[in-house]
Amino acid sequence: MIKSDPVGPHHVTHLTTAQKLAQGILPWHERLSYGISDFACSFTFSLVGTYLMYFYTDVFGIQAAAVGTLMLVARIVDAFDGPFWGIMIDHTHTKWGKSRPYLLWFCAPFSIFTVLCFAAPNLSMTGKIIWAYVTYIGVDVLYSAVNIPLTSILPSLTENSHERVTLSTIRSLFSNFGGTLISVIALPLVGFFGQGNDKKGFFSLALLAGIVFFVIYLVVFKNLRERVHSEGSEKPLPIKTSLKALKRNWPWVIVIVLNFVYWLGMQAKNQVTIYFFKYNLGRADLVSFALLFNAVSLISVFMTPQVVLKIGKKKTMLGGLAIAIAGQLFLGIGARMLNIAIIIFGTIISNFGNGFISALIAVLLADSVDYGEWRNGVRAEGIVTSASSFTAKFGMGIGGAISGFFLSLGHYVPNKTQPASALFAIESDYVWVPMIAFAISLILVLFYQLTPKKEKEMTRYLTKKHQQEQVTTK
Repeated sequence: MIKSDPVGPHHVTHLTTAQKLAQGILPWHERLSYGISDFACSFTFSLVGTYLMYFYTDVFGIQAAAVGTLMLVARIVDAFDGPFWGIMIDHTHTKWGKSRPYLLWFCAPFSIFTVLCFAAPNLSMTGKIIWAYVTYIGVDVLYSAVNIPLTSILPSLTENSHERVTLSTIRSLFSNFGGTLISVIALPLVGFFGQGNDKKGFFSLALLAGIVFFVIYLVVFKNLRERVHSEGSEKPLPIKTSLKALKRNWPWVIVIVLNFVYWLGMQAKNQVTIYFFKYNLGRADLVSFALLFNAVSLISVFMTPQVVLKIGKKKTMLGGLAIAIAGQLFLGIGARMLNIAIIIFGTIISNFGNGFISALIAVLLADSVDYGEWRNGVRAEGIVTSASSFTAKFGMGIGGAISGFFLSLGHYVPNKTQPASALFAIESDYVWVPMIAFAISLILVLFYQLTPKKEKEMTRYLTKKHQQEQVTTK
């Protein structure tokens, strides 16, 4: 059984691997494996999130309103697929654990559907829409199958609170790097692969992303281990029992609502970035350059563990959101003035703030798994974490739907000079929708009440409980 460190990190450089594991400190090959898992996810799903709407409207030739409706319908499907995967995880018991098997079972199907999303068969408009529905909803459902286990496995890797922050930081570093990398290289690679044929270019890029994802996930599956077990984790949990983990679990409620609102704003912004630079600024050549500054978030992600040690998780989240809001204000000024320098400055500030947020959301969620067991006596990693994944995807889908409907209401026409109404719709989606989402997120975090003192009390109790359960079952 892992003995957690409820207070903070020790000076552990002199300890053996076994002694580190006893304190809940993972070896570096596992830390890095956990991190590159989200590099793979971001590398592929950021391609979908950032460029698929543009691919649908400007390359595949589907109307913006139809795309917005598709993304809204996909969110209805998410209302079922997220909890479904969570329940499946709680019902899974294999020699590999509960969450880890899904990394192996679904990496190939997700890779295949990623490629199919960017295929552009010669079909009628109805046929194109049907193709888009099948492939987009397919990749969306399968993304839950490969991503929810990454979140649900975190509380099973270690009980050490600081190690969880470290793992989440490493994961966020790789996630931000993967998302930034694909955002920056996507359009140049589309041009390189397609040689003027964007359909061929996007398909080839998606094929590359699918292969990268598949190979990395096999490595991640091989290296990760589930070590934290409660008395009931060795057998499937009935749905009714799993749901007890959510009863009066207020940290969980805050995190899932935060996830919905925050990712709604982020997705709205990401999906119209290419539109904003292409049409509002008339500088499509700057898209990759602007997206390069997403890498600024790596700095704040890297800083997160030390900042958390000094001021705590809640204050770190509040600071990140405040910085992100300030960045959006500068973006708004730059958008009004059509000043590229101010826009880039606002992008840097906003991304710096977002790094703190992305590094901590998964940690707060892992804490809510512990809280559910502490308060209700039920440890249900699957149902607790899948709800967060669902709300994040639901928020991203609503953000995408808003983008599509805004473009339609603004009378957007692909590859033409846009009317003022379309330009205003793009600007609103790029600047003001995210800023409002960040402001609401900040208000939500103000109500987060799992204090450091309460967290230490919870960790001590659960560590003792798990040790006693292990002795009993031997």
